[in-house]
Amino acid sequence: MSTATWVRTELDQNGLPYREVHHPEAFTAQAVAQCEHISGHRVAKVVIVMADGRPIELILPASRRVQLAAVRELLHAREVRLATEAEMERHFTECEPGAIPALRHWQGVDVMMDSSLRCGGEILFQAGTHCDAVRMKFDDWFRMVAPRVEMFSKPTNDPNTGYVWPDEDRF
Repeated sequence: MSTATWVRTELDQNGLPYREVHHPEAFTAQAVAQCEHISGHRVAKVVIVMADGRPIELILPASRRVQLAAVRELLHAREVRLATEAEMERHFTECEPGAIPALRHWQGVDVMMDSSLRCGGEILFQAGTHCDAVRMKFDDWFRMVAPRVEMFSKPTNDPNTGYVWPDEDRF
């Protein structure tokens, strides 16, 4: 596999320096972090939720989980739930399910970034496949994507972090 053409095109059109990286197939953002030998705090994962029937792209570190109640409150929505695979395929074409790049590409889809992702240096995100990713400076990515910044996550149940949370909001 290789980085989705539209991802390369979008980055090139914005004149941003980036590096494509390729790794063994990985189906979670934490697995991507391990393959690329980078902290999960610097891997931007995408979680898609449906808020009152419309898709919202949430971007947060691989080391954290979405708190759906916080997202519902921030969006002033009646209902917020994880999108189904069919909904993701309908709204997020041109990429493998579960490998949505942390970019603003789909018209009519709002993008929210968890404030815990803000960092100096580089971040990494999946490039539309489970074997490809993009590394680039966080500041360049942030200027290009221009996400709404909020706090809507908590640390994962990763035993290496020392945090233990209930199984609610597993993503």
